[in-house]
Amino acid sequence: MLEIVSFTLGPVQTNAYLVADSDSKEAVVIDPAWDGHLILKTAQERGWRIGHLWYTHAHFDHIGGAAAIADALNPLPLVALHPQDHVLWRAGGGGSTFGFDIDPGPEPTIDFYQGQILHLGSVEFEVRFTPGHTKGHCVLYVQKQNICFCGDVIFAGSVGRTDFPGGDFETLKKSIYEQIFTLPDETVLLSGHGPSTTVGEERIENPFVGENAE
Repeated sequence: MLEIVSFTLGPVQTNAYLVADSDSKEAVVIDPAWDGHLILKTAQERGWRIGHLWYTHAHFDHIGGAAAIADALNPLPLVALHPQDHVLWRAGGGGSTFGFDIDPGPEPTIDFYQGQILHLGSVEFEVRFTPGHTKGHCVLYVQKQNICFCGDVIFAGSVGRTDFPGGDFETLKKSIYEQIFTLPDETVLLSGHGPSTTVGEERIENPFVGENAE
């Protein structure tokens, strides 16, 4: 069974997700946004072993807690990121632009790619490539749980910014139409910022890409 603990952390209120398979006690942190010690403490209290860090993309507010988590673990967690965001990761996620000099933590060693299947215990995660917010943005879809960890590609009533380097609005829209709106309507979208929503709700109501969009 999949268990999810969500955190809202850091200077721009970024959602981080501690996700575990309750049978094996294996855990992954999806977008370890900030304050890694808080995420680590929760995992330890529950007896979960963090073996992986998975990044939907490499902006500083999604990786800012990685170093604190990794420094406390032996062996180091394996880090997964799409190759097209490696340059952004090496630049500290662009944090210096906003006055944040972060330690990005361990170097990514697993390259995300479209259609890749990742396992956490018995739970399967499907990687979907969704550029537009960044060049290498990906989402993680868990079909059996009707959940998609969608980073900053789409939010409740909004979409990811495209005015940062590597962003492109037409590319973002294409990603949403082809990789998000093709999921079942009941799929819960766990975004990088703000509350959860569903594919069906955003397909109709989202003012940028929904059916009622201008």
